[in-house]
Amino acid sequence: MPDYQPPYKHRQQSLIASLKNSEFDAIALNASPSQKYFTGLEFHLMERPIVLIIHSNGAMGIILPEFEKGKLEEVDYEIKVFTYSEEPSEWQDSFSQALNILDLQDASIGIEDTSIRFLELEFLRKAAPKSRIMNADSILTVGRELKDQNEIEAMQKAADIAEAALSATLPFIKIGLSEKEIAARLVQELLANGSDAELPFFPIIASGPNSANPHASISERKLVEGDLLLFDWGASVDGYFSDMTRTFTIGKIDDELEKVHALVVAANEVGKKMVAPGNACQDIDRAARKVIEDANYGQFFQTRTGHGLDLEVHEEPYIREGNLKILESGMTFTVEPGIYLPGRGGVRIEDDVLVTKEGMHSFTTFPRDLQVIE
Repeated sequence: MPDYQPPYKHRQQSLIASLKNSEFDAIALNASPSQKYFTGLEFHLMERPIVLIIHSNGAMGIILPEFEKGKLEEVDYEIKVFTYSEEPSEWQDSFSQALNILDLQDASIGIEDTSIRFLELEFLRKAAPKSRIMNADSILTVGRELKDQNEIEAMQKAADIAEAALSATLPFIKIGLSEKEIAARLVQELLANGSDAELPFFPIIASGPNSANPHASISERKLVEGDLLLFDWGASVDGYFSDMTRTFTIGKIDDELEKVHALVVAANEVGKKMVAPGNACQDIDRAARKVIEDANYGQFFQTRTGHGLDLEVHEEPYIREGNLKILESGMTFTVEPGIYLPGRGGVRIEDDVLVTKEGMHSFTTFPRDLQVIE
């Protein structure tokens, strides 16, 4: 079997080919998942700008602090490096030099509007005032949406780690523990079971009425008999994420909350059955939502049914009404219907799925049925 070859050159070539058939002369990416996707280089977003430029003619350049230059010593592709010192007044010169050498003084430069900051935009604009800077998400998302085998394996491992961490956490839970105490134990188990230190997000642990908030903040609230207990958590492997939700009960809950849980499990299953090449994103949302609406709980399901998932927790494709994007083999996203009853509690069941040639593979397999924690 041949040695594994990093995919960065292929990704760069694909992007350059897309640029040649677009209105853009180049792409400028700040420290972000896309920058890592095309280079294999990982930089943190900070007060010092780090901008990658990929030209349609194949030239590449990166602007970064002098002390970060060592990260480029082992790259196996050609890239021009423009460094600056700790003196902020010198930073603009590096941007001007880069855009001049890369022949982008009067050009169309694409950016990611959800990642670029005012900081980087101003340096680019001042370096090339005649250039036109526009959103280029349309060509940047195409490559990232379709996963190769190595990406799929990383996502499967991230899901396996998340499930193992929850399994190790559940025996610790008892009445009287706070949401923060449970979250701390879960984070410990995520790292112990092999997650990268940079988690996709800090776990959401929501109990009782707090679980009625889809994006609740963990609190000092302590578990009591009759609570719903919602876990929304994930792991990271080589920068690829998992993102799961399961809902438990602390002892016996009332009949309506049991009914709600069963409805959400059913909606999750029906939604996943619509995951197949050729279907549209909105088909999944409609199928899952119909289960809940037919039971007269539609007003309590106000979120979309899912979102894309890989190097970012939320990205295309979004599983919502009105999104006519057609599913293709290699896409990965969540299916996460929920019912949220204000003041009482909420239920969400979230799985991470892969579109395959035959239909769907669920990375996540942790039981979805109602489990009682005594």
